[in-house]
Amino acid sequence: MNLLIGISGGIAAYKTAGLVSTLVQDGHSVDVVMTRAACQFVGPTTFQTLSGRHVTTELFDTRFPLGAHIELAQNRQILCVAPTSADVLAKAAHGLADDLLSTLLLAFAGPVLLAPAMNVDMWERPSVQRNVATLRDDGFHFVGPMEGWQSCRRSGVGRMAEPAEIQTAIGHLLKL
Repeated sequence: MNLLIGISGGIAAYKTAGLVSTLVQDGHSVDVVMTRAACQFVGPTTFQTLSGRHVTTELFDTRFPLGAHIELAQNRQILCVAPTSADVLAKAAHGLADDLLSTLLLAFAGPVLLAPAMNVDMWERPSVQRNVATLRDDGFHFVGPMEGWQSCRRSGVGRMAEPAEIQTAIGHLLKL
């Protein structure tokens, strides 16, 4: 299967390295798209090494004559965003497209799996919950977030689901 993994900003981005590695070991072709904020937490080289493929970070990438958001959306069976930040949830819920990942969320025709990760206070914010409800109504799929210890030194709902849980959710959506 040809899979697309989007990574947005958040400390949970380090967990996505394990997800990408496991998916590749299971025989999947994995392309990775990272936001600028994601690159502040984990470098593209990590994901390039794990996937064996170039990591795309910019909307205007000359390797894609039709546009990175168009070409990356083609021939991919799923788009999974892990972690999915509050920013990406808001952009997706409102159809905003100002970077590669948000534009890709609009261009991708297949199933989209979101793995939210954020501070408990952010997760509980009514605006975030409205965005999640909108995305669910629009057909987006979710895994997590989970309850537990967070990098903000608090415990609560907002932790990204573990890579194995995300992989299981991907399998269910693809009926593997």
